[in-house]
Amino acid sequence: MHHPAVPFLDLRAAHEPLRPRLRAALDEALDSSAFAGGPFVERFESEFARFCGARHAVGVGSGTEAIWLALAALGVGSGDEVITSPATFMATAEAITFCGATPVFADIDPRTHTLDPEAVEAAITPRTRAIIPVHLYGQMADMDPILAIARRHGLRVIEDACQAHGAEYHGRRAGTLGDAGCFSFYPGKNLGAIGEAGAVVTDQPELAEAVATLREHGQTRKYHHRRIGWNARMDGLQALVLSVKLEGLSEGNQRRQLHARRYDELLAGAPEVVAPSTAEGRTHVFHLYVVRVADRDRVLAELARRGVMCGIHYPVPVHLQPAYRGLCYREGSLPHAEQGAREVLSLPMFPELAASQLERVAHELRDVLARPVRLELT
Repeated sequence: MHHPAVPFLDLRAAHEPLRPRLRAALDEALDSSAFAGGPFVERFESEFARFCGARHAVGVGSGTEAIWLALAALGVGSGDEVITSPATFMATAEAITFCGATPVFADIDPRTHTLDPEAVEAAITPRTRAIIPVHLYGQMADMDPILAIARRHGLRVIEDACQAHGAEYHGRRAGTLGDAGCFSFYPGKNLGAIGEAGAVVTDQPELAEAVATLREHGQTRKYHHRRIGWNARMDGLQALVLSVKLEGLSEGNQRRQLHARRYDELLAGAPEVVAPSTAEGRTHVFHLYVVRVADRDRVLAELARRGVMCGIHYPVPVHLQPAYRGLCYREGSLPHAEQGAREVLSLPMFPELAASQLERVAHELRDVLARPVRLELT
């Protein structure tokens, strides 16, 4: 019997029940002509700040811009170094580079794939200005020791929370522990727009004001440019959509957590799979459900052949990307991140995943891992 493929992500399933409300949002945008920034963005900013437990949120055009403008607003620039994780999407490092600063990569804790505080401490030099912990896959980095290191050395902390909307660390939500928290609302995120969008959250009013000025060409009022900024505004339509979708974010996160628990049960006792681990005092919102397996590329291909679509986040750690050749990292520089990149496999994960789909994914994964490698006869 042929089963339909299990998609890695199904955005249609997320949007279908919301279609009337999303159409109404488009009508509202068209009726008001508030397309770039404006009242809908302001409304979403206050809603999202409240969700995070932050005083301020500033809507921008993407998660990449959120990190870039947060760094710029804190005065990070030429000659500075910023310590971050190599186990992340390129955007985290790009934002540092675009400020004129140099990314410095510290290795990860292999259990959580987030920055290892001891490695951060060892990477500090007199030029270090900031640390960007990455809350990868939906789980926050180990913030208390990172914040303590930052205080000792007089460094700023910007959280890359682009995959961690609503994740908690000892009861505090992602984005609210450092100087600023940066979010992406790329369509596949736990809270996704129907296009590109992002936000910076902070409790510091002067920092929020600086980001808001930078996103608006450095204007404090129209045609009066206090500083050199950029066009990094959030669209009114995206803000309207995000306000609709924010209402379902907590429930969506709970469904992801239930799916993850079911995956854990179904994969328990399979020695070939290392399931994701949630550190004590943290909640995981499972933007991605990432296992580790040996011979990952074969497993990925074989699952695809069987109609189970998986992903790799991320196959090349940032310190080994060709774009950063100039930083002179080598294979072996950051062994935990490099081993993770060879072994990580992201299983299908989205709130609308059906129990039968989930069971099929786990069954096929166990079956593929239980079979020895077939030799291809040429």
